[in-house]
Amino acid sequence: MIAYRMAGPDDAALLAALSSRAFIETFGHLYYAADLAAFLVTLGEATWAAQLADPTLAIRLAEDDGAPAGFAKLGPPAAPFTPRGASAELRQLYVLAPWHGTGLADTLMAWTIDAARERGATDLYLSVFIDNPRARRFYERHGFERVGSYTFMVGEQADEDDVMRLVL
Repeated sequence: MIAYRMAGPDDAALLAALSSRAFIETFGHLYYAADLAAFLVTLGEATWAAQLADPTLAIRLAEDDGAPAGFAKLGPPAAPFTPRGASAELRQLYVLAPWHGTGLADTLMAWTIDAARERGATDLYLSVFIDNPRARRFYERHGFERVGSYTFMVGEQADEDDVMRLVL
């Protein structure tokens, strides 16, 4: 049974392990080991502890019988793009492979959209790697449209991410 809850200060280690595992499952094969290792530092426990202490961020966890399965992180726009009006950004939505296709991502997206509206946002932004067609289709199915792009660094490797927006 999948349960959802807001992440708290004690979840830094859990989120570090969960986000690292999800990133490696999805993208690990694309990078040299040194680039991947450099990026995974940004998903470390200290980073998560700081984010969990940041009142502008909200992180919703999904757990299946107590095992972490995914999460969504919402906050003010931070990616290098210029938002219009009152906006929020889905900073991460990660679901581990065993839970792909279960509806878990849809539930996390519904929470994200509701939480963005509760914050007064009229637009919700996100970025997605251009070579992640599964995620792109998911976001498009939820009404997001491409509005730009930017360079996302993984170690020394530069990737292109699309910026997508959902009008709330």
